[in-house]
This record gives sequence, C-alpha cells and structure tokens, in this order.
Amino acid sequence: MNSLDILIPIENWFSSTLKLPLVIAGPCSAESKEQLLSTAIELNALDKISVFRCGIWKPRTRPNCFEGVGEDGLKWLQEVKEKTNFKVAVEVANTSHVEMALKYRVDILWIGARTTVNPFSVNEIAVALKGVDIPVMVKNPVNPDLQLWIGALERFYDVGINKLAAIHRGFNTYGKKVYKNAPLWEIPIELKLKCPNLPIIIDPSHLSGSRDLLFEVAQKGLDLNMSGLIIESHNNPEKALSDAKQQITPYDLAVLLGKLKFRRESINGADTNNELEQYRSIIDDLDDQILNALTKRMQICEQIGEYKYNNDITIFQLKRWNKIIESRVNKGLSLGLERGFLQTLLELVHEESIQVQINKMNELTKKK
Repeated sequence: MNSLDILIPIENWFSSTLKLPLVIAGPCSAESKEQLLSTAIELNALDKISVFRCGIWKPRTRPNCFEGVGEDGLKWLQEVKEKTNFKVAVEVANTSHVEMALKYRVDILWIGARTTVNPFSVNEIAVALKGVDIPVMVKNPVNPDLQLWIGALERFYDVGINKLAAIHRGFNTYGKKVYKNAPLWEIPIELKLKCPNLPIIIDPSHLSGSRDLLFEVAQKGLDLNMSGLIIESHNNPEKALSDAKQQITPYDLAVLLGKLKFRRESINGADTNNELEQYRSIIDDLDDQILNALTKRMQICEQIGEYKYNNDITIFQLKRWNKIIESRVNKGLSLGLERGFLQTLLELVHEESIQVQINKMNELTKKK
C-alpha cells in the first residue's frame, strides 16, 4: 500500500476555496515592503491567483550575496494578507524558520530543493511540525532521485501532515543545457503514477531559468495533468535582487495565463488519453537521452579515429567487435530485450562508429 494514499485535496486545504488549477505567484525574494505590497496588490487584481509566494530566507550558492530580509519580510506578508485575498507561502529550511513562519501566520510552507536533499534537515522540520495543521509543499531534490523526493514527503506524512503537495522545479545536470534545471518529465510522471493522490505543482520559473521559456514549460506541465503552477512575479523584474531573468511582471503573468490552455482531465469520464500522454512524454524524454548518449558516443569514436591514425592502428578490429556483441547482447537479454533487436541496433551503431572513424582519418590525411 502506498504511504501517501490518504491526503486532503488542495481544494479542501482551507475553509475558503482555492481556485484550481492552483496558481501560486510572487517574487523570488521579499526585498522591501514597497516592492512586496506593490507586487501583491497587482497580482491580486488579476483574480486568477490564490497564493502569494516569496522567499524570506535565500539559500545562496556563494556567500556575500543577497540572502533574504528575514523576519521583516514576514511582517510585510502580514500586511499582504490584510490587503489582499491571498494565502501566503514561504520556504523554510530549518526549525527556527518554521517557528518564525508560524508566529507570523504563514499559511503554506515549502521545502526547497537544497533542503529536500538532506534527510536530517527534512526530518527536523517535520518533527517541528508535528501536530500543526498546515499544508507543506516539497520541491524535488537538486539531483534526479525519486526515492529521496518520496522519502521527504513521507517524513511529513508520518508526523500527521496530510495537506501535502510536490513541486517539480527540475534537476541539476552537467554540461550545456536549454533549461536552468532539466525537466526530466519522466520523474514527476513516475511520482504521479506511484502516488496518484499527491498533487504536483510545476515551477516553470526554476525549470526554465528564463522568462522566454515560461509558457513552454507551464503548458507542458498542464498538458501532463499537473495540479498547478508556481511562477515568480516581480513588480520590476529587471531590478530584482535574485533570479531576475526568470521573473515576470504581474501584467506579463496575466498575458501568460491567458495564453495557457487548461485542458480537461477526461472526456466523458475517461482518462485514457491523459494516461497515454504521460507515457508518451516519458518516451520523449528517454529518446532525448538516447540521442544525447549516441552523440557523445560518436564524439568519442572521432577521438578514437584520431588516436588510431596517429598510432597507425587499423579501424576495424574483429576481436573488439565480437567482445562488444557478446557483452552488449548478454546485458540486453538480462534486461528483457530481444536478441534480434539487439543485434540489429548494435550493428547499426557499429557501422556508424566505423564511418565516423574513417571520416576522421580522411580528414587528417587531407591536412598532411
């Protein structure tokens, strides 16, 4: 039995109804009272947002950067609640954050990616919340580790928190990339399949790292039947003290929300198409990984071609080929793949690898 089976739906988190799909918005960081209230009032006028978010304490990679305003920001948030219809949400990373957030009547807490990665920190925060009736949202860990993500959620569930949601903010990967944090959609989809009652909120701001990619990422999340969006919005993004490139004005957020297509979960009660789309999305991401791996393999083959040229070594080596076929086929068979498919695939890859080496040798010969 799944340990996250009995959860309270988002629409029942509070006595007042939250708009669904849930849209959470607000600046990356509380910077000043004027900035926070101005942004909140502009967002409130949109009438499409239920929760106002902002960072009070900012975990930064390097020291001597803006690390948040602390308790002052919580005082400003009280004014936000008084002047708008918003519930407010902040990130907490330790027990002192929890105590202060509860003192200032914060409505929703979220656990950041850097905290989720540490079970000791998560457990301390969970224990501090035992007996407290408050929703908790848990961001995925920095690295792609589904079990670590589920484990963090379970720690809160085990102390009685049954108003839970996950936030997908993407994963750190090495090398050149389009997104600030790789979406790796197969991971939140697998979380959704394992924990069907768990709401998953998409964080397009941290996934994309760029306001130009927000629509693409947000629409993808909605198409995959995720439960809502958390988007960073600032009254003057260009002058934001943190993550300026991924924040948008309340006006631009209204335009973005107007362009998004909020699809139905089913037609006449059938959810077959939605499930099929989830599987297809997994395949799309896996195909991307295969193509990236093949590209790296051919780059290595090119280097091998240059090495063989410089050391007068023949390109085709039968013993090496036989070893590849035997080891790869046996590995594939152990994973449940068919022998014929493996043979055909490996032969195609090997043919291309040989051609890449030939091309490299020809290129070096012409340079002589």
